[in-house]
Amino acid sequence: MTKYDIMAVSRRTVTVSLPPELAKRVDRAAKAEGRTRSELFRQALQQYLAASERWNRIFEYGEEAAGRTGATDGSILRTVETKRQRR
Repeated sequence: MTKYDIMAVSRRTVTVSLPPELAKRVDRAAKAEGRTRSELFRQALQQYLAASERWNRIFEYGEEAAGRTGATDGSILRTVETKRQRR
């Protein structure tokens, strides 16, 4: 049984309010893709959360690397500006 099979068995209903124009866009997209609103929202939220988690890991890595090298926001900005000017 995959995680999606498990998700199909166990669900929790969440109510979301949308501005009318956004709701229309959601309905058009769902219809065009032959999916339900719920399927569309599930996929969108999964993609959003995965991207957010990736960015959090990237920032954590950056902070750890800065701590190891002694880099500061100011020194990083100066380095970026110097590299941009050399282009």
